[in-house]
Amino acid sequence: MNVFLAQTKPCLGNVEKNLKGMVEIIKTQIEKGSDLVVFPELSLTGYLLEDLVFDVAIENVPQILLDLSKEISIIFGAVELGEDLYHYNSAYYLEDGQVKHKHRKVYLPTYGLFDEGRYFKEGDKIRAFNTKFGRVGMLICEDAFHQSSSYILGQDGAETIFILTNSPTRTTNNGLEINDLWESICKSIAVGNSCNVVMVNRVGIEDGVSFWGGSLAVLPSGVVEKKLNLLVEDGTVVMLDRKELIKVRFASGSSKNEKIDLLLNELVRIKKSR
Repeated sequence: MNVFLAQTKPCLGNVEKNLKGMVEIIKTQIEKGSDLVVFPELSLTGYLLEDLVFDVAIENVPQILLDLSKEISIIFGAVELGEDLYHYNSAYYLEDGQVKHKHRKVYLPTYGLFDEGRYFKEGDKIRAFNTKFGRVGMLICEDAFHQSSSYILGQDGAETIFILTNSPTRTTNNGLEINDLWESICKSIAVGNSCNVVMVNRVGIEDGVSFWGGSLAVLPSGVVEKKLNLLVEDGTVVMLDRKELIKVRFASGSSKNEKIDLLLNELVRIKKSR
């Protein structure tokens, strides 16, 4: 499949403007023949929402996105008002005019500048799902820092894992180390689960916090196939070839030889010992 990585700069709290920008990108990619467009975490709303969470939440996906998904598959992030009337940081996968799958962010960071646990309810499921392009899974930012998240998707048959992020710029004496950290995480997920990994991060500034971009696509071999520019809006198409996935899975037994029963037994032991 030809996947377009849409490294965008959402406007905080302005759903109408963000939706318009997303629609323009989607229509362009339809014309160019792409199969799937991937936007960052909370691409419909912006990130540092705080009390704006209440105002920008959606119960239903905008109809225009559902209509466009009849011509191209779409992944995007938004604030979801759940059926339980709590708010979730959610990722949506649209295909053939329908919501094919929805992932609610499980791990809500509450350290440093992050305070998501105050405004969102955490999700309680991590599941792969079938699409016209094979079996895939979605994670949102902090989810990817927990090895169990991608492991579950890998064992659930995911051939491609999409990670939507809003990763802030944090520099040290060694430069933009967060860039290298994310690349290492994505490579580890790809190799450990013999799958493609597509990470799409945002750019722009909100309330003095900047976001660094650097979106990338990693093949099951661990090779970075595409990487976008830092700190600016950008986009590129990456072609994910199922034949490459088959080659890696044929050559490596790391995923097919997983001992799930052993894992479950040991986790039960560890839980009892705590």
